Amino acid sequence: MRVFRHFENLPDDVRGAAVAVGNFDGVHLGHHEVIREAGRIAQAAGIPWAVLTLEPHPRSVFEKEGAPFRLTPFSVKARRIEALGPAALVIIPFDLEFARTPPRGFVERVLVGALGARHVVCGHDFAFGHGRKGTPELLLWMGDEFDFGFTCVHEVKDAGGEPYSSTRIREYLREGQPTEAARLLGRSFAIEGEVVAGDARGRTIGFPTANLRLGEYLRPALGVYAVRARIGGDAGAALPAIANLGLRPTFGGSDPLLEVHLFDFAGDLYGQTLAVELVDFLRAEKKFDGLAALRAQIEADCAQARRLLAESPEAPRLRAAGT
Repeated sequence: MRVFRHFENLPDDVRGAAVAVGNFDGVHLGHHEVIREAGRIAQAAGIPWAVLTLEPHPRSVFEKEGAPFRLTPFSVKARRIEALGPAALVIIPFDLEFARTPPRGFVERVLVGALGARHVVCGHDFAFGHGRKGTPELLLWMGDEFDFGFTCVHEVKDAGGEPYSSTRIREYLREGQPTEAARLLGRSFAIEGEVVAGDARGRTIGFPTANLRLGEYLRPALGVYAVRARIGGDAGAALPAIANLGLRPTFGGSDPLLEVHLFDFAGDLYGQTLAVELVDFLRAEKKFDGLAALRAQIEADCAQARRLLAESPEAPRLRAAGT
């Protein structure tokens, strides 16, 4: 998949595509349906298959002082989209100036002028243009005017009738329910980053940890999780582990940190990329009276995490088309 960090002056073999349009944060199972519908149309018509999205996420532009909320930072989102098979990912560099583009201007400038879209696909709740006044109905009408096809993918729900929703996934994670979030994502929610140096306290009590800063990721409920860790990113093998996500109150921490202890692992992970999948929530973070009490609790947590991970099969992962 080719990635274009702009939407203007695209090569001819990208123009004239069937284009899935959306923010796609999380690339959850509902997003899969939108993107794959564009793929089915592209294959049937013999035209390119592309995805159009915005970066940074508009919410981070309008709420610069807001709490981190991303389910998939751009590099992760791009990999999740690539695994579905499109030939191109086109980025709209989003800022306050672009936000003033009226809905009709968005269609004329981006979809028609820059992409020359032959067919546009979006979700039922897609909104675009200044004030989010652009709707799927407008795309349908403008498709007739500018001669492009249009498909609106209706709300997609799971077997229990719950809609796939990035908002609901965030709520589940904040509530300490990663298994419910995984049901809507189609995989475990993962935090990926470079392993950084910590205070090495875990090593002194027999539980060395690999430490990750959360960056722009959403902050799930603080506490202890059974996790699977993948060295090198989400393409690596899943290693059973336990993680504390929080402020480390026993030691007076102030910034959230993800501290991961890999079971039966010996090696130096500093500077490497680690993808940590939250499988199950064990308990809330709490302050202990001393190292002996902390160590005893960690031993109990590790035993519970090992048991849960053994009972919880690894979720299937998407692979890039053709692999």
